[in-house]
Amino acid sequence: MPYVSGFDRNQLMCCSWDAFVDEESIARIIDAFVEHLDIKQYGVKAVAVGGRPSYDPKSLYKLYIYGSRKGIRSSRKLAENCKVNLEVKWMIGGVEPDFRTIADFRKNNIDSLKEIFHEFNRRISGAVEWGFSSVDGTKIQANNSKDNNFTKNKLDDRIKWLNGHTDEYLRILNEMDQQEEADEIPGELTKEDLEAKLKEAQERLARYEGYQKLMEETGVSQLSITDADAKLMKNKNGFAVAYNPQTAVDSKTHLIRDFQMTNQVTDHGLLESTMEEVKKAEPEKIVEVVADKGYEDTEDMVNCLENGIIPHVITDDGKDGYEIEIPYEKAEADLTSTDPEELKKALHAGQIPEAYASVIQDMKVETVRRKVPDEKTEKSSVYGSQEEMLEKARKGYFVRDPERNLVYCPAGEILRQKCIKKNGNIRYANKNACKHCPNRNKCYKGKGEWKEIDFTKDQLQKPCKDWLKAEGNEPEETKSKEKWHYEKKKVVKFFLKPDKEKTNQRMCLSEHPFGTIKRAMGATYFLLKGMRKVAGEFALFCLGYNLERAKNLLGFQKMMELMEQA
Repeated sequence: MPYVSGFDRNQLMCCSWDAFVDEESIARIIDAFVEHLDIKQYGVKAVAVGGRPSYDPKSLYKLYIYGSRKGIRSSRKLAENCKVNLEVKWMIGGVEPDFRTIADFRKNNIDSLKEIFHEFNRRISGAVEWGFSSVDGTKIQANNSKDNNFTKNKLDDRIKWLNGHTDEYLRILNEMDQQEEADEIPGELTKEDLEAKLKEAQERLARYEGYQKLMEETGVSQLSITDADAKLMKNKNGFAVAYNPQTAVDSKTHLIRDFQMTNQVTDHGLLESTMEEVKKAEPEKIVEVVADKGYEDTEDMVNCLENGIIPHVITDDGKDGYEIEIPYEKAEADLTSTDPEELKKALHAGQIPEAYASVIQDMKVETVRRKVPDEKTEKSSVYGSQEEMLEKARKGYFVRDPERNLVYCPAGEILRQKCIKKNGNIRYANKNACKHCPNRNKCYKGKGEWKEIDFTKDQLQKPCKDWLKAEGNEPEETKSKEKWHYEKKKVVKFFLKPDKEKTNQRMCLSEHPFGTIKRAMGATYFLLKGMRKVAGEFALFCLGYNLERAKNLLGFQKMMELMEQA
């Protein structure tokens, strides 16, 4: 059976490089777009400052955009494609920068990548009709392992474990010193081995205690050693040290309108900040945004309304909307205006702007009484030292150290801050300690696997009633030192009702770009470190996605016309 014959390798050819690139290749769109960029306005910094001339910055930008779309991300692989990939050779004119030049240029010009992404959206904005936006976040792993990420509870466990091992090594060494020829017992560790292990444990202990001191002084909840900006977050596969980029996706075109890079563990409070640039692009228009339950933050929704953004946040089952309360401020406002200043005046004056008539209901001004703490309140601890706190805790109390922001439990374990609730109470917990606590039945008989306890900002101790009962003691009466008084305030109350038809479309809008970026473009983790650099890397993913999406929507010829506009 005959085979399809190939060409003769020794045959001479006479053709142009243009013939090697498909007529509707995305490489042609990238080339046209970058060639018509005004590079000077982005403050491009060349790699070489003397001696041999630098490579054309436009060639390197083409390389980055093409690589992000094709899933070629590392500088070494990009350098290899400059030698073997015909489309790349065509775009950059056959030059072959090495991997270090590619990496250094990206590092020095990382801030310009988001501006270039916005420039692309600006060029296509006249050819597409924008709808409302859908905001969502996704967890993308950082260049930092879980072993090099520390929480306060994790450090407490490791320090406790190392203290136990250090004491055991010292005990064995003391026994060896008292016995003759103890270091010669076959099959046992020698004295030199134990001394080496002791030294290693002491070094690790000193390092972890340094991390713990740093976290308490700075007040951070997590410490990442490799990438300081990354945080441990929950994702579909468990937990990972990651970032939480937020994207605003258009409902009609499925294009990414804007994004915001964050290291916030949850999505609470990120709706208005993610939509900020989208609103700036259409200042005279009221923009709408849909989001899932993770964005349920009434303060954030109010910020959206004050800035001309209508938030449609999915509600819990059985709820139609959100009851919102804001301070009253007397003012005369133009209810027909869409200017953010006029919208804010109207809302705080208890008047519904015409633009919000479909989503705001039952607005009214009321006078309410609110509990307010006195300014001069003594909040110092009643305990003089850590030992006194532990002694009190062992009697059957949860004792809070306000300076270090931790709680000692009756078993002598440390509970760290888990979260701050909406009412201002601080919740403390220690999952690992509760799971392995021998006194668990004396302390906690709930259905969960660990105990969580809430303290107000002025509380210093709470009795553990089951513990005291088991010991035959009665809880002491504790009085709060903080003094309160009541004030009358005027507030505006209203009901915000999201559009159900729009919220039902959220899933198909938000998940599509993330699926493509992660699956087709290989963006399951970030190569770069630091929030600023990671934002630039994510801008490349968004630009690569929008290029392919816009090409499918508008067609190749229309895209070429738009890209060639200065």
